[in-house]
Amino acid sequence: MTDTFRPENADQVVEAVAWAAAEAQPLEVAGRGSKRGFGRPVEAAHAIDLSGLSGITLYEPEELVLSARAGTPLAEIEATLAAERQQLAFEPGDLGPLLGAGAGQGSIGGVLACNLAGPRRIKAGAARDHFLGARAVSGRGEAFKCGGRVVKNVTGYDLCKLLAGSYGTLALLTDVTVKVMPAPEKTRTVLLLGLDDVGARAAMTRALQSSHEVSGAAHLPAPVAARSAVSYVAQAGGAVTALRVEGPGPSVAYRCAALRRTRSSPNEPVELGLLPVVHSSFFLQKVEP
Repeated sequence: MTDTFRPENADQVVEAVAWAAAEAQPLEVAGRGSKRGFGRPVEAAHAIDLSGLSGITLYEPEELVLSARAGTPLAEIEATLAAERQQLAFEPGDLGPLLGAGAGQGSIGGVLACNLAGPRRIKAGAARDHFLGARAVSGRGEAFKCGGRVVKNVTGYDLCKLLAGSYGTLALLTDVTVKVMPAPEKTRTVLLLGLDDVGARAAMTRALQSSHEVSGAAHLPAPVAARSAVSYVAQAGGAVTALRVEGPGPSVAYRCAALRRTRSSPNEPVELGLLPVVHSSFFLQKVEP
């Protein structure tokens, strides 16, 4: 039986970590537990659950900055940003269902601690590139802060980059600040149908190396495409290779047309609308000519 600490504020986090350090007791660190499937199971008699540290503490859309407590659900943050037509540009995915947890269970602190990013990483960078500042507790039970609330911050060492991807082994995040970005005016996806794995790899390589600023690329072999929740993809009858383009409407239309002209698919490419919803899942809708 694991004893779990459930702090409701940063001071209680300091107390719990200081006790564990004094007693030489290891602590399993969890935000909302959606990523427990990463790596080997932690062997610890005590755990600390940071889900009680929840809530957005600052959001300034004009300044493109948002601060929240580390246990704030990612879904809450994405919904708040969507209301202002903004987004987390690094596109964190909802990996809970893949790792045995429920959908929509991830926290902003867990995303940053694991440095998780989605397909747009090739264009927008990783989570650490949007991590502006944090308040945290070290393994000795000492509270500290790093970074700030502005994009051009040069105060001290950039510890945020170190904490991102440390999986809670260096410090426990209690509050975080991230840079947000405007959502694209239009998003479209060009689907290349019927490519084998070698052809799909070549097509994606050409697209990603082109000047068309592809923001996401994926290849679904036929068995995977057949299980898609998107009816058009599932009914394609073969493999599907997707190339996503985002930005101003005329630019997107031009770049999608260019990608379709340079196709290597045995079938005519199809252009789809891509509508983002919460948890960085996506719904594809066919665009009528």
